[in-house]
Amino acid sequence: MASTFRFPTLKTPSVIPGFGVTLAFTLFYLALVVIIPLSGLFVKASSVSFGEFWQTVTSDRVMHAYKISFGLSFIAALVNSFFGLIIAWILARYRFPGKKLVDAMVDLPFALPTAVAGIALTALYAPQGWIGQYLAPLGIKVAFTPLGILIALLFVGLPFIVRTVEPILQDAERELEEAALSLGATRWQTFWIVIFPSIVPALLTGFAMSFARGLGEYGSVIFIAGNIPKLSEIVPLIIVIKLEQYDYAGATAVACVMLVASFVLLFIINWLQHWAGKDEVDLG
Repeated sequence: MASTFRFPTLKTPSVIPGFGVTLAFTLFYLALVVIIPLSGLFVKASSVSFGEFWQTVTSDRVMHAYKISFGLSFIAALVNSFFGLIIAWILARYRFPGKKLVDAMVDLPFALPTAVAGIALTALYAPQGWIGQYLAPLGIKVAFTPLGILIALLFVGLPFIVRTVEPILQDAERELEEAALSLGATRWQTFWIVIFPSIVPALLTGFAMSFARGLGEYGSVIFIAGNIPKLSEIVPLIIVIKLEQYDYAGATAVACVMLVASFVLLFIINWLQHWAGKDEVDLG
């Protein structure tokens, strides 16, 4: 039987009283922090004609930057979803020596300044770096290539997957797994039929957060990318270059495209998350 959920009415007693006051504060804060700045971005971009706007956002250099930013952010989020799920499973289900250290290392990209991460990755994967010196003879170049950008995005996006999936695995009902095993299901069948559907919404949330972080990442990418036009330039760098050239209209035009595209993609992912969660409730 499907479980139902009803939202509380406005008259429902709450720990924090004053719905009108809290709603007004919420709308005011959102307007101040989110809506007004984003509105200003579109207003500034509208100062140019549509022809100039279109020419700016579809130039060869900018189009290649779109491909680099969106493509590598998607690949990084996809790879992190796989390995992040494994790491979250290990941390949630097993006890082993050094577990607290591993758990702390997962959060390192959160605390580490992005510029420090970029310098560290460049030092590792440069042709004379600790790892790069062994890859160079094999013809594998990481630093100053799109591959280096991908590694930087993998580094900064991993914690989003782990920290969204791990609590779901910790709270999962072990009785369902034991029941499936007792009924003759294999471990893989138990995982795909019992466990995986319950973590899909969290996994999609982590994917969306990792993808969004990759799109906006600048500090950790700028050093290892090399910033070669039409090869390893990211969209945030294009925006910074236009600002340095006092091309504010061009910078806001590119920023608007990134904002709209990111919003559409995140809306699709959130819809998939809602759809997956709805199916889980209906099955319950």
